[in-house]
Amino acid sequence: MQSIFLQAGGPNPATMNFIILGGMVVVFYFFMFRPQAQKAKKAKKFQEDLQKGDKIVTIAGIHGIVNKVNEDSTISIEVSPGSYMKIEKSAISLEWSEQLNKTAAAK
Repeated sequence: MQSIFLQAGGPNPATMNFIILGGMVVVFYFFMFRPQAQKAKKAKKFQEDLQKGDKIVTIAGIHGIVNKVNEDSTISIEVSPGSYMKIEKSAISLEWSEQLNKTAAAK
């Protein structure tokens, strides 16, 4: 079968394999890696833009209000009146915090 392609002047099967492999890499990039990198960039920006009074949810599901943003990449949150916790900024869930703020804005 390969000799038919070569005699007819068709593309080399090895070249076609490389083209298909290259297409798969491009598809993986645009459907998996790029969206995940954009999501991580958005989460990092959200974490750096936190201010006192913002309502947040941690990745552990703890709800709170930002009380103080510290210089050492931590924040102090108020989880109930008079009860404070110190957590890492990276422990804040972007999706859950956005969902919490959307439902608060809808009310």
